[in-house]
Amino acid sequence: MSEEFVLLEPDDQPGDEWEQLDVSDTEADRIALRQDREFDEFRKRIKDTEQFKLQESVFDDATLAAIYKLVQDGYVDAFGGPVSTGKEASVFEALGGQAGERPEPGSEAAGGGPEGVHSEREVAVKVYRINSSNFRQMRDYLEGDPRFDGIASDKKAVVLAWTRKEFANLERARKAGVRVPEPIAVQRNVLVMELVGHAEDRARRLNEVDVENPETAYEVVREYMRRLYRAGLIHGDLSEYNMIIHDGELVIIDMGQAVTVHHPNAGEFLDRDCENVATFFTRQGIDVDPDDLRAYVTEPESGAESDSGESSDE
Repeated sequence: MSEEFVLLEPDDQPGDEWEQLDVSDTEADRIALRQDREFDEFRKRIKDTEQFKLQESVFDDATLAAIYKLVQDGYVDAFGGPVSTGKEASVFEALGGQAGERPEPGSEAAGGGPEGVHSEREVAVKVYRINSSNFRQMRDYLEGDPRFDGIASDKKAVVLAWTRKEFANLERARKAGVRVPEPIAVQRNVLVMELVGHAEDRARRLNEVDVENPETAYEVVREYMRRLYRAGLIHGDLSEYNMIIHDGELVIIDMGQAVTVHHPNAGEFLDRDCENVATFFTRQGIDVDPDDLRAYVTEPESGAESDSGESSDE
């Protein structure tokens, strides 16, 4: 497929490296405990819907309360069927509400309109499974991230932190000019974001398409890796399986595991990303050296000090 792969323009402020994320109990937890009549009716309506019966393990009461809160707050108007189902999370289509705060008017997630989220605008609702998520693997990415110092070690706390981490990583990536799905709202283990493509015609992963302009695609990928790095982030699992193509854009997805450049394993994660990207594009007929890619990604900005994050390898 022939694509132009237009690059985004970064904002001036990519984000605070040491931002703190609140992973304490939310209103959704209180709703689940309160069990009021409106919530009970909502829960029954969702669980009675045919398309969710096979997803029953996803929708425990606390998760339903999180979705209920997102509906109450105007981020979701109507819930649709599953777009993708994985071991750790399922993604569902939904109709965006009129929340107003997120996303910004005119943005992709707002449907490009001036009034905020259009009610007919499709969004993606990503639900992380608390019981079946890979707890140990998540801990590997969370431990050492300064945003999660002191987080509890139980599975629920880790999964809730992971969901908020993905939301924060998406926000920071977008500010840095990296094309990722626009984050809209987060509640407990539920993330609402821009749906890239449509449920009936989903955007294709890079490994699923015939890349007719591999040189241009590679230039975009390496530039996005550099922008992430300069914003203090490393994807940590970058490959052709979590990059998608839609409407002439290359979009990076699955940002939950992205770590800061100060993470103790940041150097190892960056090396793996460079190896994966180099291997894929070499198969596309381009001579890509992972060491050269790493040097490009970590090259200091003009006038910046040369120690901007290289200490993460030590």
